[in-house]
Order: sequence, then C-alpha cells, then structure tokens
Amino acid sequence: MSTASTRGRVLVALLCAVALALTWSGVGPKDRTTWWLEVLPILIAAPLLLLTYRRFPLTTLVYALIAVHAVVLTIGAHYTYAEVPLGFWVRDLLDLGRNHYDRLGHFVQGFVPAMVVREILLRSTPLRRGGWLFFLTSAVCLAISAMYEFLEWASAVLGGSAADAFLGTQGDVWDTQWDMFMCLIGALVAQVTLARVQDRQLLDVPKPGDVLTAGSGMQ
Repeated sequence: MSTASTRGRVLVALLCAVALALTWSGVGPKDRTTWWLEVLPILIAAPLLLLTYRRFPLTTLVYALIAVHAVVLTIGAHYTYAEVPLGFWVRDLLDLGRNHYDRLGHFVQGFVPAMVVREILLRSTPLRRGGWLFFLTSAVCLAISAMYEFLEWASAVLGGSAADAFLGTQGDVWDTQWDMFMCLIGALVAQVTLARVQDRQLLDVPKPGDVLTAGSGMQ
C-alpha cells in the first residue's frame, strides 16, 4: 500500500472519529446553548480543512492533533467542562479542589494550535526554524487564547448567569489567567516535543499553491 493511500485512510478514519464524537456529544447535552458554543470551533474548522485539503494539505501529525482537540471539545460540550466525569475522577484521585478538565482543554488549546501555526508559518512566510519561529508561534497561541477569553467575557455580559456553564470558572477568580497560562504551557510543550516529527513530515507535504489532481493523493 502506498504512502498516499495509507495517509488517506488515516485521514478518513480521523474524520469519522470526529463525526462520531460530535454526534454522541450532541445527544442530550447538559446545556444545549453551551454545547453550540463549545463545538463552534469544530463546525468552523472542519469545512475549512476540507476545502483546503488539496491546495494546502497539512501534515498527518497536525490533522491527528486537530482530531484529538475536537474530541476534547465534544466531551466538554456534552457535560460542560466543570462536570466532565473524568475531571471528577482525577479530582478525587488527587484530592484536588475542583474539576480540572477545563485546564486540560486550555492546555490542548495551546498544544494543538502551536503545531498548526508553526506549520503555516514555516510554509507561508520567510521564517525559518529557530528562536523567532518559537516565539511567534507561542505569541499567536496566546493571542488565540485571549480572543477566546474575550468571547467568554462577551457571553457573560450578554447571557448573565445563563453563561455560567460556558464560563466554567467554578468560583476561581483567577480562572482567566490560569486558562491562558495553560495554553502557553501547551504551546511550549508541543514545540519542544513535536517539532522534529513535524519537520520530518513537512518534507513530504506539497508546497502552498501546488494543486493536487484528484487522483494524485497527498504525500
């Protein structure tokens, strides 16, 4: 079996896994409004990734990370982040004071976008591997996190107490700062641990603008 064929099968499997997770998540969620807000990034990203699949294909690593991020979002959307059972289990196991699933969500919010941003910057700008790439990737991830916090703030202003499930602060006055800190940690860890894997996969990905024919597949 060719590399392109194997890659195609993996991507189809990832797409199916996300579709199944999204379907499960949408059946009887704890709060329907919160569910829509939490899965909105998936509903935006999925069509975008499908539309850019041939003209600007990403590495298999990045597609896999995006799928993992989507699953994390669907779980949080179904239960609300403050009430995910896994978070309660970890809380009781480690004798923590709150459900920390939202911390995991924000760690992933930095970890996954870091690899997406890094790949786009390497392929679409004059930036090369090194300190500036590391710094700018981290900065973009923090900017994304800040934008998300603005969205939470806006939902609190517009929805009042109805937005509590979406905010998921659990009474923590430093929740916003913790969210952004976890995002930064995720972005740093991703770049340190996965940069070389991504660099190897980038060698086999077509450059932007190289339109692939329907039968050629993606390397």
